[in-house]
Amino acid sequence: MKIAVPYSDGQVFQHFGKSEQFKIYDTIDDEIISSEIVDTSGSGHSALADFLKEKGAGVLICGGIGVGAVTALQNAGIQILGGAEGEADKCVEEFLGGRLHFGASGCASCSSCGHHHGDGDEEECDGNISACGTWCH
Repeated sequence: MKIAVPYSDGQVFQHFGKSEQFKIYDTIDDEIISSEIVDTSGSGHSALADFLKEKGAGVLICGGIGVGAVTALQNAGIQILGGAEGEADKCVEEFLGGRLHFGASGCASCSSCGHHHGDGDEEECDGNISACGTWCH
C-alpha cells in the first residue's frame, strides 16, 4: 500500500490544496519499505487527487482539507485521514501501528474533537475536516 502525506520540512503540510510536495511511503505488512519526496505537478483539489492516483496512493494522511478535496480524493479511490499534524514519518508510523483509524465516511475519526456531533448541540463550521479528522456538521 502506498501512503501519501502533504510534506514540508519533515512535517505534515497543513493545506492540502496548496501542497507543493508529498512524501510517498511504500509499505508492506505495516512496515515502511521505502519513501520518496515528490514535487506536485499542479495545485487544486482535482489536480492533486489525480497526481496522487497516478503515484498509486491508496491512503492520504493530511492536515486541513476541505469538502471539495475530500470529494476529489474519494472519487479517485483514495482514503483520507484528515487532521494530522507534526512529523510526517511519525504520523505514518502511527497509522501503520493501528493508532489512527478510518471512520465510516472513509475519513479519519477520533473519540473527541471539541465538536458535538449528533446530540443536538452541534457547532457551526464550514464543512471542512476538523482538527481530529471527523466531519463537522
